[in-house]
Amino acid sequence: MNSLKLKFIFIILLTFSCISFGQDINHGSNQGKYIKLDNTNIYYEEYGSGMPILLLHGGFGSIHDFHKVIPKFAKHFKVIAVDSPGHGRSEQSDSLSFELMADYYSKMIDLLKLDSVYVIGYSDGGITGLLLAEKRPDIVKKVIASGANSRMDALKPEILDYLKLINPSFIETNLKEWLEDYRSKSPEKDKWEKFITDITKMYSQDTLITDQTLSNIKAKTLLVFGDRDAIKLEHGIELYQKISGSQLCILPNTPHEVFSANPDLISNIGIEFLKE
Repeated sequence: MNSLKLKFIFIILLTFSCISFGQDINHGSNQGKYIKLDNTNIYYEEYGSGMPILLLHGGFGSIHDFHKVIPKFAKHFKVIAVDSPGHGRSEQSDSLSFELMADYYSKMIDLLKLDSVYVIGYSDGGITGLLLAEKRPDIVKKVIASGANSRMDALKPEILDYLKLINPSFIETNLKEWLEDYRSKSPEKDKWEKFITDITKMYSQDTLITDQTLSNIKAKTLLVFGDRDAIKLEHGIELYQKISGSQLCILPNTPHEVFSANPDLISNIGIEFLKE
């Protein structure tokens, strides 16, 4: 596979990210705070006031995944945007898994003394958001999960094939811009190889959310996919059928990167869902 095709697939891949290069970054680099969760310093930023929304970004990404929609949501809610372990400006955890991230955010909710919260998760953040909703039915009242999948085989074949290629050597050769961007943010920039190893190991498991966990979710749930998503749309229907009372939204002319590709539409839909 030639390098041009690889780079094209990586753009499609933003399965796990909305990485943006060469832009003035505000959200994700805006005098945020750190909170220590299991000896890991996790970076987050807060905007607006009202009912808190926890924003959980995609894999290989950061808070910047949401830079086009944070101002819109902050007009109605208190936005708490978080860099996941090993991503953005957060430190790495000893290992990485969706269950670990859900546990981290559960502890973060308690440390911030939030008695109820909404969750908006994109891609990996959507997976984590669904796990968090099942884990904390006492706190998580509503969830918007965009581009989430409960199994790895729910990804389109070209995305799965690409993920299998990713390792530190591949990153250095083919994704130098991503690496430069990552190292410019990370407080542990020289440990980037560990991050790549950890995240690819996380993606090596077949099942990400069990059917039992999906059926246990009590929070009001909106599942969102682009009609050109990296996730098979039939899988979105499957999740819709397994999460009792959930709603399914397919955005027209939209890829996986919903929050950057169609920010006005997803913001309007999301705000209406959270306010109803």
